[in-house]
Amino acid sequence: MITSPFTFFATGGSIARLGAEPVFGEIEHDTFNLDPDWLRGYLADCSATQIKSIRAIIPIHLFGHSADMEAINQIAAAYEIRVIEDAAQAIGAEFQGRRAGSLGWCAAFSFFPSKNLGGLGDGGLITTDDPELADNLRLWRFHGGGGGYSHRYVGMNSRLDTLQAAALLVKLEHLDEWTHRRRENADEYHHHLPALLGNRVTLPVEREHCKHVYNQFTVRVRNRDAVRSRLSEAGIGSAVYYPIPLHLQECFAYLGHRKGGLPVSEAATEEVLALPIEAGLTTQDIRAVCEALARAVDHDQPNL
Repeated sequence: MITSPFTFFATGGSIARLGAEPVFGEIEHDTFNLDPDWLRGYLADCSATQIKSIRAIIPIHLFGHSADMEAINQIAAAYEIRVIEDAAQAIGAEFQGRRAGSLGWCAAFSFFPSKNLGGLGDGGLITTDDPELADNLRLWRFHGGGGGYSHRYVGMNSRLDTLQAAALLVKLEHLDEWTHRRRENADEYHHHLPALLGNRVTLPVEREHCKHVYNQFTVRVRNRDAVRSRLSEAGIGSAVYYPIPLHLQECFAYLGHRKGGLPVSEAATEEVLALPIEAGLTTQDIRAVCEALARAVDHDQPNL
């Protein structure tokens, strides 16, 4: 299965636990999502036998921005490969007017508390428009059976807890409002940071025909770790998603990757910094973060 190495571990881990081999592909510099040009070139170099062994392509709508699903779906269709969306961070995101989760064969969402629609603990959702797959998923989530004591498969217990579902249903009514507030906060960053820092910080993009929902507002900055330390000293929270790409994780050493093999992904791990973007933040909060970031970045700049 083909996916991105610049993401949370669960994507690659899920592939490996199935007994499949993850194939980690290069990402786009601006969106951090799987690069269709890399995908096209990789598949063109595969033999017919190798193509048959590829069970799925798993693009990740990272940080709330959709991958280029038009290009990825076209490439996948040419080789008759399924496309599974990792939409864990992208509930409400859109590509060409369609919501994330409706763009592939199926899609996985996360309700981890840090997500735009977060529960009280772990939980998730799978969407599909394939009736046969939907029926099978309902069986797999309940020990491979439909209730009672008859089991078609050796499944698992992955039903969403009733308490989680109740909390999520209440919060779901506010999701669009919270998304709107996140987007307003992102607009504030886009307005203030260029004036304060110019090209010393690279802001996230929102491509044409896409709707970014900003699960994270991730900038790129040089001397990232020092900048983050100074933000912390100023009382500003930040985070690094993700400091080690999956292809360089110890547990995937058997795949034979070496540092430098996926340079765009590896550069991202050294430069990305997620700034506060929660819906509850005010305009004044965002401006305070911008000013603190400017001071942190300027700390090492020579006086002119």
